[in-house]
Amino acid sequence: MNTSYDAVQMLKLPQLIKLIGLSRSSVYDRLNPRSKRYDPDFPKPVKLNRASRWLLSEVEEWIESKISTRNQGNTES
Repeated sequence: MNTSYDAVQMLKLPQLIKLIGLSRSSVYDRLNPRSKRYDPDFPKPVKLNRASRWLLSEVEEWIESKISTRNQGNTES
């Protein structure tokens, strides 16, 4: 079988923290619907047994959406 695909890059929690500049607790707050910091658009982790990994592509999309939201508020009339 000859399959062509782009490699999926997954981030460990320390890599995610470094990339987005949030603390461990802030990351999990954004995933917790009961938290004031909950963000329904925040990338959900992929569970690999007991380990959590985040897809780099989803994290990058989330960052881009935050930038886009910020830029929409800065439009001049």
